[in-house]
Formats: sequence, C-alpha cells, structure tokens
Amino acid sequence: MPASPSTARAINDRLALRLLQQEGPLTAGQLKQLTGLSRPTVADLVERLTASGLIEMVGESGEQRRGPNARLYGIVADRAYLAALDVRLEGVSVLVSDLVGRVLAEASVPIDDDSGTGPAVEQAVALVERAAKEAGAEQLHTVCVGAPGLIDPTTGELRDTSGLPAWHRRLVAALHERLPGTRIVVGNETNLAALAEQRDGAAHDRDTFVLLWLGMGIGAAVVLDGALRRGASGGAGELGFLPVPGTRGLPSATDCEGGFHSLAGAGAVLELARERGVLGVEGAEGSSAAEVVRWAVTRVGGSEPGAGGDAGAGGGADVAATPDSASAPDYACAARFLDTLADRLALGVASVVALLDPGCVVLGGEVGQAGGDELAVRVAERITRMSPLSAEVRPSALGGAAVLRGALLTAQDGAQGELFG
Repeated sequence: MPASPSTARAINDRLALRLLQQEGPLTAGQLKQLTGLSRPTVADLVERLTASGLIEMVGESGEQRRGPNARLYGIVADRAYLAALDVRLEGVSVLVSDLVGRVLAEASVPIDDDSGTGPAVEQAVALVERAAKEAGAEQLHTVCVGAPGLIDPTTGELRDTSGLPAWHRRLVAALHERLPGTRIVVGNETNLAALAEQRDGAAHDRDTFVLLWLGMGIGAAVVLDGALRRGASGGAGELGFLPVPGTRGLPSATDCEGGFHSLAGAGAVLELARERGVLGVEGAEGSSAAEVVRWAVTRVGGSEPGAGGDAGAGGGADVAATPDSASAPDYACAARFLDTLADRLALGVASVVALLDPGCVVLGGEVGQAGGDELAVRVAERITRMSPLSAEVRPSALGGAAVLRGALLTAQDGAQGELFG
C-alpha cells in the first residue's frame, strides 16, 4: 500500500537527517541528488526541518558558478548536549559534546581505593557537572556510562558483581538524582569499545568480528551480522571466566582467578614480564602492562606501532631487522616475552574462533593497541596452527580511548533517534 502523505514526509525527513548525520552539511541540490527526491519535495523538507529547529543554514557551498552560492544546511548542533563516561577501577574520564559529536569539554579524575563510596561518587558526579558547565551545557540530554561488569538486560543497570567497587553501581543512581531530566544509559566497556572499533577503528570494514579486550580485566564483545550480541543475561563475552590450561585452579561464579583472566589480564602480563626479565631492562622498569608490551614491540620491530615507518601500518613482523650485537640481549628478551604472551592469548582467541567463526578478532584495550601488528601476527600464526577456521587478527586502532568513543556514539545515536524520531 502507498504511504500516506504524512508518513512519506516522515520517511523523507528521516532520510535527509540521516544523510546530514553521515555526510555533514549539504546543499539542497546535494540532498536532491542523494535522496532521489524532486526539487520541490526537497525544498519543502528543508523548510519543514528548519522550522522544527532540527537543521539550520551553516554556510555556503564553495562551488564556482555564476550567481549566489548554494546554502549549506546542517543539523542544529546545540539542540542537545551529550556526555560520555569511562568508569575504571582507578578513576573516571568524561567528555561532553554537542548533538553532532563535536567534543566541547574533556576531564578526568583519579579515585583512590580508600576514598569510600560516598566521596568517590561525589568526585565522579562533580566531574560531569564541571565538564558540562565548561561546555556551556545547561542541560545534558543523554549520558552514556561505560563501565566494567555485567549490565542487567531488564533494568539496564550494572549488576552487583564481586570484585568491582561499590561506587560504580552507586554512580548511576547518583547521576539520575543530580541530573533530573537527563537520559542515563549504561554500557559494558568492552561492548562500547567494539562499537567504536566498528565505526571508526580496526573493524570498520567488518560486519562480523570479536573484540578481545586486554586491560586490567579481560572481556570480549561479539558482533554478528552488524549487531552486538549481549546474551540472555547480558554476559556474552565474559571471557575472563573461561577455564584454560596453564592456570592454578579454576574460576568460580564470583571470581575469575583461575580463568583466562589469570593468563591475560594486566597483572598477569606484568608477572610474565618479571618472569622473562623484561622489567629488569632499562626503559621497562615499573611500567604498566601496555608500556611493557610497547617496549617489547619496539625492541623486536624496530619502531613503536603507529610511530611512523611500516610497523604501525601493517606487517610489523616483516620489517623487523636483525638486531646488532649491542641490542641482541634486549631483542631476545622482548621476543621471548611476546611469544609467550601470544601463546596465552591464542588460548582465548582459539576458543572464540571455534565457537563463533567470526573471521576477525581485534586485540583491543591498551595492551592490544600497544602490541600492534607484532603481537597480532604472533597470535594469528598460532590460531592458524590450532584451528581449521581462518581468522584475521588485528590490533586495536583506538586502544583505551575506544570506551569513551563508544559511549559518545551510543549517546549520540540515542539522542538523535529520539529528536529525529
């Protein structure tokens, strides 16, 4: 059945708004070309969306032609303000943007383990309020909170998970109390990172992939046919609890020690570095897990991932030069460390590949990004030997920044969906 005039107008409006989201400011002529609509229909559409306060003239096109330049129309950026939070064990980071995703303010605050629930929550909420004020946002439309742990699929809130600080769960309630009228959304940090890697990062060309988060904790995000799969209880991808060989004991329902976490978490990576003598080498003392991995990659590959040359652009293993005699001890130490770490990571990756056949696994988080192609190639080689299913292994393009980026994208999608509905 043909659509009614009002339904057709709504469809056309949504199409135009989606194009303005994706392409940025466009002229009426460009909207006509991209939508296939007639010139009068586009003119009515532009007038209607302008009157509703959703789009505005933001400039003129630079086309060289006789007569006046065509007007450029874009989404009204200050129609709504958004905030994204990355909640970690050791602190909180926040950014505030306008409706089109332009970042207006950023801030972070460390939170000590001994702060107590009340003071920790106050620090985090005050940080959001200060960032909003700096951005000139009197009212936040949507706030997306990215945090570790399980998200209850019914309530959409963090579940009471052993091992995570109490202030994480209290923070969500406090944001509801202190920001009345603001939509608060909570997302698992690994799932948000996967969204960011799919939109802007290592998986931009993939509809099906798995992101393996490598940080303080271990997790995985599963994206199948373009959709994020959370599981029946919201716990799909809790790979830290996966029983694997090489650990002492087994994980329990309340503790992932003994699971894959004990081999691949940040603490385990640092312990491996001590065992392999990496932390005793100049330049790697007292470092974080990501810094240790980056040091090893530099010694083996000849340059830091993403720091120029070919190592950061794919094929880091191919450009690794034979070290001279002065660097040979560091090279051997770094290579042994990366090889053992790849052995460990391959256990988790092989399990994912066998169950889901995703075709692509992204090594995410700070450690995955630090490992670059050197670590990804090593893991891929092991998967080729362990599994009949092919799987490309890629390093994260966004690292730890992916959580904030994913939270912002989620807030932006939700706000635009409501305002443009």
